[in-house]
Amino acid sequence: MGISPKKNWFTAMGVLFIVVAIIPIIRDLLIWGPDFVSDFFTSPDLTSEKVSTAMFGIGGFLIILGFRGENYEGK
Repeated sequence: MGISPKKNWFTAMGVLFIVVAIIPIIRDLLIWGPDFVSDFFTSPDLTSEKVSTAMFGIGGFLIILGFRGENYEGK
């Protein structure tokens, strides 16, 4: 057997967060159009677009954490 590569699940979870964050934005763009979606981003209410923005941040953080190169698995 050879040396198995390090499992980088932080990057996988980051990509998953970003993909899940894209879905409501595209859905609302197709249903409501860009004018309403921009209103959803700027309204004082908590909307799915604002949650998606937070998920983009979390996904980006997880991707950066995954590419740092440290091994987080127990030996």
